[in-house]
Amino acid sequence: MAEAHQAVGFQFTVTPDGIDLQLSREVLRHIYLSGVTSWKKRAIRFKNGVLTGVYPASPSSWLIVVIAIMSTMYARIDPSMGMIDKIKTSIPVSNFMTVQTQTVFSAILFATAVWFSLILLMRYILKALLSYHSWIFESHGKMSSFTKVWLSLVKLLSGRRPLLYSFQASLPRLPVPSIDDTISRYLESVRPLLDDEQYKQMEVVANDFKKDPAPKLQKYLVLKSWWATNYVSDWWEEYIYLKGRGPIMVNSNFYTMDLLYVIPTHRQAARAANAVHAMLQYRRKLERGELTPLMALGIVPMCSVQYERMFNTTRIPGIETDFVQHLKDRKHLVVYHRGRFFKLWLYYGGRHLWPSELEQQFQRILDDKSEPQMGELKLAALTAGNRVPWARARLKYFNEGVNKSSLEAIETASFFLTLDDDAHGYDPENMRSLDLYAKSLLHGKCYDRWFDKSFNLIVYKNGKMGINTEHSWADAPIVGHMWEYVLATDCFHLGYTEEGHCKGDVNKGMAPPTRLQWDIPKACQEIIEGSYGVAKRIADDVDFHGCLFTEFGKGLIKKCRTSPDAFIQLALQLAYYRDKGEFCLTYESSMTRMFREGRTETVRSCTCESTMFVRAMEDKNITKEQRLALFHQAGEKHQNMYRLAMTGAGIDRHLFCLYIVSKVMDIDSPFLKQVLSEPWRLSTSQTPQQQLNLIDIQKFPKYVGAGGGFGPVADDGYGVSYIIIGENLITFHISSKFSSPETDSYRFGQNIKKAMLDIRSLFNQKDKI
Repeated sequence: MAEAHQAVGFQFTVTPDGIDLQLSREVLRHIYLSGVTSWKKRAIRFKNGVLTGVYPASPSSWLIVVIAIMSTMYARIDPSMGMIDKIKTSIPVSNFMTVQTQTVFSAILFATAVWFSLILLMRYILKALLSYHSWIFESHGKMSSFTKVWLSLVKLLSGRRPLLYSFQASLPRLPVPSIDDTISRYLESVRPLLDDEQYKQMEVVANDFKKDPAPKLQKYLVLKSWWATNYVSDWWEEYIYLKGRGPIMVNSNFYTMDLLYVIPTHRQAARAANAVHAMLQYRRKLERGELTPLMALGIVPMCSVQYERMFNTTRIPGIETDFVQHLKDRKHLVVYHRGRFFKLWLYYGGRHLWPSELEQQFQRILDDKSEPQMGELKLAALTAGNRVPWARARLKYFNEGVNKSSLEAIETASFFLTLDDDAHGYDPENMRSLDLYAKSLLHGKCYDRWFDKSFNLIVYKNGKMGINTEHSWADAPIVGHMWEYVLATDCFHLGYTEEGHCKGDVNKGMAPPTRLQWDIPKACQEIIEGSYGVAKRIADDVDFHGCLFTEFGKGLIKKCRTSPDAFIQLALQLAYYRDKGEFCLTYESSMTRMFREGRTETVRSCTCESTMFVRAMEDKNITKEQRLALFHQAGEKHQNMYRLAMTGAGIDRHLFCLYIVSKVMDIDSPFLKQVLSEPWRLSTSQTPQQQLNLIDIQKFPKYVGAGGGFGPVADDGYGVSYIIIGENLITFHISSKFSSPETDSYRFGQNIKKAMLDIRSLFNQKDKI
């Protein structure tokens, strides 16, 4: 009864003399501590908000400007050229001040105005400097004098110790490319995929579009770029993600794996506790804006806006479109285990629960032998199926009573945790272990993940873990940033006892997690089963293969004087050609976060240069030297296209936005229809590694992440995610569909390995050292 006693704030007894009220001192202490913590949090947020608001200046610089203005006045010099006197006569309360007070007050107001003007000027200059992108196109290790001067100026104006959002106001807007440039690059990108007759027809359609209605559509797009912070991002989120009515499981959500070789503890509750505590530490830094912004070259800042919705966020289903609900200061977590949902408070006495306390709470859930309520077991399948049935069921069956309060608990939770009753992870003796691990993270049993949450933390019974992320609110590098922090904190800061438990004392007086209650009628249970059936068919169709390439890695590729990403992309082109005997439209994701609210752009990796190289590799009459020359030409072309995408000169986001404008204006465009309907049969993405550099993989080579992946984009194509880990490991995550007779993920993985080795053989033996 101790836990129940702690949960009551007061007790009262009715006596003949009246009501005897007894307050619980312990609960009052917790209320007091919670209030203190809340005010501390507000104070820190306010302080960091001020620091961010005046960046690249600092609050102390205001005092310097005031002192400088006052000093010149005492020297009988008026730096304001009469403005201080005008301010003095305009002060409403000047009649209640002495002449000296009026002068000092007016000087302070003038100095403050000068200070704000200097801040705006510094931001404008910094924004102009950050709009310079020629440094990206310079050869590696050959920086021009102009770029060196530019870097010095950026560093000078960037201030010291920037916070996460310090540079937001100084980032340039994403530019709108010209119609001519986009059409020219588009035609160049499809040339290797079309025969002469098809290409001539495409040229005619593209040139007709360029004459009309492209100029009209472009004017509205340029107008939007002036008005909106980013002319792409809001439409991309709305039309690509939120308006989709199909299942988001597999088709949209993506996953991220645990450390590849290491399991710090095999105790499920302990591993979950350390991970959750590390996430709460990260969230605290995030909410306070205390994380360091990501910077290219250590100087050029990336946009940080995507981090804002990492926690306390849920995708809410709608009939025509979904919307993203983001809240603040959520203090609870919802846990799923064996068909039951539990609500767990994350704070105690105004602080985060310690890992040992979290372990105790999770162990209570694992030890709970109660059975799921009617309809509870597969309830989360609603989030895995089609969106419209889920939206209608939510409105009809979850709009009142216990169903409403329980659903609200899930949707307002900090994030969602699944204590999975399966064991997964990489096993060198089981070649399918990585495949099964990936499939579990991607879709699980189709009812044991709440796919609408910003992310699900999944912890397996053997201590392995991973995350499943809803895609609309952010892209993979954002989640990867948090995940790297969690893994490093878990292994190198929090740690475990020799028995595998979390460090710290156990608080036996804590109230246990509470079961969420449901009253799900038969009609709703039928909808749940329908959604489960849809999701199960999708999950069963996913053919996945995890491929570890250990023959060489980034270190050796760089000795070959080429970009690791270009090397891998050319290997993928060669592997696909060998797999299917043809080339295809290829998608590689590139980031545009050097611009405010930038997300991604497409790099069309199948080029004329890459197809010439691939054909040369398959032609026995071509010499090794000729192949190597073609490889370098294709690599340079790929790098240039990647740089263009990063600097806002890509193809696909511009055409996508033109298409949206045409639909709004009810203008029919055969060219845009054709472009937007072309299938990406090879969709690729590189997972970023070591964004925070918290784990020294040279010192701890076993503590490397395994990366993550996503489902196939086309019914008859491949999805390939890869991560370049350290100097000697590249991990490929390959997905396709069993229902397609043209694809086989394992076969494609073997083709990738062979293509990597064949390309490597082009270089001299001395480069292999």
